[in-house]
Amino acid sequence: MISKEHIINRFVSYVTVDTESDPKSQTTPSTEKQWDLANKLAEELKAIGMQDVSIDENAYIMATLPSNVDHEVPTIGFVSHFDTSPDFTGANVKPQIIEKYNGKDIVLNEAENIVLSPDYFEDLLQYKGQTLITTDGTTLLGADDKAGITEIVSAMEYLINHPEIKHGAIRVGFTPDEEIGRGAHKFDVEKFGADWAYTMDGSQIGELEYENFNAAGAVVKVKGKIVHPGYAKGKMVNSMYIAQEFISSLPRFETPEHTEGYQGFFHLCSIEGEVEETTLEYIIRDHDLGHFEARKEVLKKLTDELNSQYGREVITIEIKDQYFNMREKVEPVMHIVDIAEEAMKQLDITPIIKPIRGGTDGSQLSYMGLPCPNIFAGGHNFHGRYEYVPVESMIKATQVICKIAELTALKAQ
Repeated sequence: MISKEHIINRFVSYVTVDTESDPKSQTTPSTEKQWDLANKLAEELKAIGMQDVSIDENAYIMATLPSNVDHEVPTIGFVSHFDTSPDFTGANVKPQIIEKYNGKDIVLNEAENIVLSPDYFEDLLQYKGQTLITTDGTTLLGADDKAGITEIVSAMEYLINHPEIKHGAIRVGFTPDEEIGRGAHKFDVEKFGADWAYTMDGSQIGELEYENFNAAGAVVKVKGKIVHPGYAKGKMVNSMYIAQEFISSLPRFETPEHTEGYQGFFHLCSIEGEVEETTLEYIIRDHDLGHFEARKEVLKKLTDELNSQYGREVITIEIKDQYFNMREKVEPVMHIVDIAEEAMKQLDITPIIKPIRGGTDGSQLSYMGLPCPNIFAGGHNFHGRYEYVPVESMIKATQVICKIAELTALKAQ
């Protein structure tokens, strides 16, 4: 059995290290503090008995668990990221352990009246009677994706200590900067040397995903003219008003808060403006490639229409693709999804096969030649103060890793 206490202690040791990434930085990793956990992980992998442990100049960590069978088995990999999102602070994380959750409100921070309530977060009720790890209401938790790292390290340790479980060669990889879209940018797929891999980066127990958004980012710059407001008639052009026109011209209900499942969206991430210039930053998401391209064209056409309306170039737009739907790369090797699904069923976990409404290192890795579906890590409410993870879900994810390794070896006989 995988010890609950062992899982908790390992997870807490990771989340109490601040590894927030920074999208404005040009270095890899984007923050120096990510090295604190990266170096710790490399040493821990050596300590549990992993082979070929390496950490490169960009903080990418790789290690090997050698095969313990005589026959040829495909080399499989498991990947997680150790950075946390810049959406909410990850400094001074103080995890709270809630034993035998009673299904009622959890007071995260009494002084600030911050409450994690099943009235709002209904998923909590799935975990009645289980052990939850929450925040203290002032930081995120970091289960995304330190739960995944906990599970991978714990699974490797378990397999090392239980050689009766037969498996082929297993590679593990830990990456920086996934939360800012760069987790796979400098990942050496050839060095990793796996036939396929799995990211342990999903949410609730049972999630198994091999589809994700096609993604792009758009920067819209609106030019105005500033003159003294007392003498502005016929002269001032307020860029913020033109930006408002741009925003209101997009489909109102094609935004994250109004979409689900396979529905795509335009998401206005930030506005920074003055009379002279306003900058809008959007992300564009859609699972369907045709719809994705059409969304980009909507933005370009709207830019042209407003420029035509004002009789000059008041708006410029720059659109950059970020990642693509990994379904195209995984479908030709669907047996790798089937193995994960079978592993869950053998462990009495109901697989939840659905599209990711986001991205994952696995998307980019799949296009780099390493097909890489995504498996649950167990956490909920990522990137904010209400984040939590059931310990039992982390234990189950650890067992799934071990079972995938075992089934892969069995099927290769």
